[in-house]
Amino acid sequence: MHRNVLIIEDEEKIRSIIRDYFSMDGYTVFEAEDGEMGLYKFDNEKIDLIVLDIMLPKIDGWSVCRRIRKKSDVPIIMLTARGDDEDVLLGFELKTDEYIVKPFNPQVLLARANMLLHRTYGTIIEDQSIINIDGISINRLSRELKIEGNTVKATPKEFDLLVYLIENQDKVLTRESILTSIWGYPYYGDVRVVDNYIRKLRKSLRQKAYTIVTVFGVGYKFEVNK
Repeated sequence: MHRNVLIIEDEEKIRSIIRDYFSMDGYTVFEAEDGEMGLYKFDNEKIDLIVLDIMLPKIDGWSVCRRIRKKSDVPIIMLTARGDDEDVLLGFELKTDEYIVKPFNPQVLLARANMLLHRTYGTIIEDQSIINIDGISINRLSRELKIEGNTVKATPKEFDLLVYLIENQDKVLTRESILTSIWGYPYYGDVRVVDNYIRKLRKSLRQKAYTIVTVFGVGYKFEVNK
């Protein structure tokens, strides 16, 4: 199933993070930085899913949602900086399908999007939900991790970190980019938290087929040993 997602978000950094995650998962991504452009893109492209921010220039997210719902039941995931019950209830009254509060984990957003599309359209590309690489098997939908056929318990952050490393195999990832992608944007904390989680992952893996390499002064990268 080919999937098109429309991201309507005015903050460029958040929009780019979402775009990268959906692109890596095989989506065709359309973007809009305000509500007016979002409605234009929706009217002129075949869109299967919308990720919609509430606080938008020109036309706010609530109004965008209302206009779209007058003519379409396309799945909508609403993003907001507020988690007030009144906002959540209003979102569901407008028939949004999911409601995610910032800062959020982009891995979780992607997983919710895939499950939402699966429920809506009744099919999903299995290969895009499963990662198999040299003895590691990861099911992103059930969030199950197996190494050499054995189920390995991992915390949510450990799971997301491993997926992020594997999806960016052989690329050097800075601690800052890892924090932003795994802990959410914005993250206020010590970048050394990444080092602690890398150590935990290495203990869980302990395989000769792959390595999490430290690039001193920069960050880490996942390598499959030749």
